[in-house]
Amino acid sequence: MPELPDITVYIERLQELLVGQPLEGFRLVSPFVLRTAEPRPEEFLGRKLEEVFRIGKRIVLGFSEERYALIHLMISGRLQWRVPRPQALRGKMNLMAMDFPEGSLVLTEASSKRRASLHLVRDKDGLSTFDRGGIDVFNSGPEEFGDVIRRQNRTLKRALTDPEVVDGIGNAYSDEILVKGQLIHPGCAR
Repeated sequence: MPELPDITVYIERLQELLVGQPLEGFRLVSPFVLRTAEPRPEEFLGRKLEEVFRIGKRIVLGFSEERYALIHLMISGRLQWRVPRPQALRGKMNLMAMDFPEGSLVLTEASSKRRASLHLVRDKDGLSTFDRGGIDVFNSGPEEFGDVIRRQNRTLKRALTDPEVVDGIGNAYSDEILVKGQLIHPGCAR
C-alpha cells in the first residue's frame, strides 16, 4: 500500500530515469484507469518530462507546456520500468504504459477492484483540485506539526490518516508512527 515513504522512492527513481525524455507513446490498456476527459492523452506526445513531484499520495509527472499526469496507486497499484519497451501489454494487471526513448513506465494493479487512477491536467491551476490541504511533514517543523495535530478533536491515528490534516500518511505508516512514539504496543497495531 504505497504511502509517503514509498511515493518518495518512486519519485526519486522516476526523476533519475525520465526527466528530460520526451513521451513517445501513451497506451491505455484499461480505459477505466483514465479518470479525466480533457486533456486527451495525445496532447502529451512529444512533450518532455520536466519534473516529478507529489501531491499527497499522487505522483505527478510534469511535462512541457504545463501538462500533468497524476497517478494514484491506491492499495495495489505499482509502477514498473520496463526495458526494452514491451511490444504489447498482456495480462489483467497492466493498466497503462507511457513510452519513453529508453523504456516504458507501466502502471499495474494486482487487484480486481481497479482503484488505481490516472488524471490528466492541462495547467498548474488544475493541480490545486487534488491538494487536500494537509500539512507536508517534510516541510514543517515540530511546532507546526504539533499545532495541526492538537487542533483535531479525534484520535491521533485518525488525524494522521486524514489527508486534510497530514499529507501522505495512511493506515500502515500511522501505526508505525504510533509504535515508534510508544503510544501503542506493537501487537496492537493493525
